[in-house]
Amino acid sequence: MLPKTTRAILDQFLAGHGREAWQVLGAHEAREKAQDGWRFIVWAPNAAKVALIGDFSGWQPTPMARWSSFWHLFVPQGQAGQRYKFQVTAQDGTSTDRADPFAVFAELRPLTASVLCRAGAHAWQDRAWLDGRAERQSRQAPIAIYELHVGSWRRHPDGGQYSWGELAQPLIAHLKSLEFTHVQLMPIYEHPYDPSWGYQVTGYFAPTSRWGTPDELRAFVDALHAAGIGVLLDWVPAHFPKDGHGLGRFDGTHLFEHPDPRRGEHPDWGTLVFDFGRPEVLSFLLAAADYWLESFHMDGFRVDAVASMLYLDYSRTDGAWEPNRFGGNWNLEAIEFLKRFNDLVHTRHPGAITVAEESTAFPHVTGSLQDGGLGFDFKWNMGWMHDTLTYFATDPLFRAHHHDAICFAASYAFTEAFVLPLSHDEVVHLKGSLWRKMAVAPEQKIAQLRQLFGYQWLQPGKKLLFMGGELAQQTEWNADGELQWSLAVDPQRSALHAWLRALNQLYRTRPALHRGDCVPDGFAWVEGADAAASVLVTQRNGGGESLVVVLHFTPVRRADYWLPLPAEGQWRWILHSDLQEFGGALPELPPPLTARIGALPRPIAHVDLPPFAVLLLERVP
Repeated sequence: MLPKTTRAILDQFLAGHGREAWQVLGAHEAREKAQDGWRFIVWAPNAAKVALIGDFSGWQPTPMARWSSFWHLFVPQGQAGQRYKFQVTAQDGTSTDRADPFAVFAELRPLTASVLCRAGAHAWQDRAWLDGRAERQSRQAPIAIYELHVGSWRRHPDGGQYSWGELAQPLIAHLKSLEFTHVQLMPIYEHPYDPSWGYQVTGYFAPTSRWGTPDELRAFVDALHAAGIGVLLDWVPAHFPKDGHGLGRFDGTHLFEHPDPRRGEHPDWGTLVFDFGRPEVLSFLLAAADYWLESFHMDGFRVDAVASMLYLDYSRTDGAWEPNRFGGNWNLEAIEFLKRFNDLVHTRHPGAITVAEESTAFPHVTGSLQDGGLGFDFKWNMGWMHDTLTYFATDPLFRAHHHDAICFAASYAFTEAFVLPLSHDEVVHLKGSLWRKMAVAPEQKIAQLRQLFGYQWLQPGKKLLFMGGELAQQTEWNADGELQWSLAVDPQRSALHAWLRALNQLYRTRPALHRGDCVPDGFAWVEGADAAASVLVTQRNGGGESLVVVLHFTPVRRADYWLPLPAEGQWRWILHSDLQEFGGALPELPPPLTARIGALPRPIAHVDLPPFAVLLLERVP
């Protein structure tokens, strides 16, 4: 008979409140009848029978006993490192060998068995980090995120991928040299197909064995925390692949996926969609979220494909989707799940944050649960990313006719709490690298990238840059190789590195650039109508200070430009993109400007605007 505490957790799992399910489902070390071994428990309510197969039995089936909707077995001869699967027989007599849905480790692809793994033995050293995390990750804090695909950041000369232990120190050194505050890992869960980049998950509790063991991942996270760097994890609760060892028709029925193909299959990705209305599925997903935050000290999640979860008609034609009970297109069960997920994260793991990748105008994604919102801390501003890259891909000769594209994001900048992303999605599938997107002559592309990053960092919103952007990588991202590190020795790219470092230093240290990221008072227009010159002048406010941002989006030099400023008096330079250290012409910052009211009824300073200028000023008291 199962222990009473185990049965209580399993009952909670059935009721949809099983966030602790990861502590009993799957395989765990246990002691029964004075013997040490492993207890296996799997949820398969509609199976005719379930047997355990593995190294400990020579892969001969050992029948499991049934309790309620679960099957369990104690194996005294089990040892860490041994492989196993569940042999599940459906009511029609067909049998399939399945990986453990709650496995915490698995074989290296293309093999698919689960692997016995002891509870984490890593001795965490990050108590101070966790205690200060809420302040570090608040909406008033500077958050600059480096998006990372582990398998293609660096590789060994023979093409082999770095392990967690090999990756930690060079990655930390790189992030510290650029002064990023966070790294965001693309999905690191067990997945069978490398070109899915981890977005087609078969092991929701298992860090992929490609890069090491679970404890090696824990040591990696601990090292980043010791360096003052937060670790966010890309999470994929929307859908899962159809691989035969995975979750699809697990016990011969639609167990994890919705039984109606209008809700249970994703037409774009050829995957299955979770049944968010089923209590046990909610428990499975909530337990997975809790596990990564509790067992790996992750600092939060970026939730993938939220739009596909919110809408029943997402990417579906008329007649290929089923309305909700009110006749609308909102997926009410998925919405409720997202609210419960955010409540779990924020209640159980203080200071952890959630970020929604959501591409529509769904209301109150970052609104509080108390006010009827979804409860996310931040939302990716996909509209900003699209409009910005479209603008920078426009020949500067014609940018005057597209001035509204670079201004539009300000009109909705505070409808949600936003992250401004330049993500991996924009540099794959023949979209070209950021360097190639810049619609200027080759010798001007890095100067234009410098301006792109300056525009991103000085606008309201948290920041995210996909790896390789800092190198001005010429080719689009290739997940089968590594970044073009040979470019780093190029003096122009060294200057771009220095520019990104300077931007992050200012973003961290100047309150006006981060405290007002998510509130309307943090931003004001000074001049947004000079389309003819392609110039924007804005004001950033916060923490008792106010700074002026000047952006000039053409490759010509504008001598004696009449620059409007918010007040008369002396204005000194804080940042100037034309400095030699950033690849420009000036050896040092120019002398302060003087703004006066003269021919125009507002303060004007006369300034020499260099090509693709990014300028930051503050008023001298």
